[in-house]
Amino acid sequence: MKLPTYHLKSNYSLMTFEFISKGTKGEIQKIIQFQKTEIYELYNLAFGDKNITTGEINDEIISNNGDLKQILATVISSLNIFTDRYPNYWVYITGSTESRTRLYQIGISIYLYEIEEIYLVWGNINDSWERFIKNKNYNGFLIKRK
Repeated sequence: MKLPTYHLKSNYSLMTFEFISKGTKGEIQKIIQFQKTEIYELYNLAFGDKNITTGEINDEIISNNGDLKQILATVISSLNIFTDRYPNYWVYITGSTESRTRLYQIGISIYLYEIEEIYLVWGNINDSWERFIKNKNYNGFLIKRK
């Protein structure tokens, strides 16, 4: 993906990343976290606005800051950094709503050729996993470095 990204700041473990979205509604702090699950070598990718008071992710706010492509490219950049350090980990991605999951699916579909050069991509449909296919609606996604 040859899209511009925002500057990422991360902790030492590369499990948490932060950046600032700059757009039509000003500057909005964003946070990306790779959260360990109960399944061995499976991490959940959590993303959203940073609650300035608590430092936690709010994945229900709709910012509409006009920089969606740059934000998605930045999230992918964090995924690249994370999987460089942890190439054996699977990353689970889903939205907090159906429309957000659909947005992630559209992003994957648009850049599928480039993504598949680096990653294995799977989609979940009816509690079953299959290799990602464009124009098919999924409930979530699994991504792993090749």
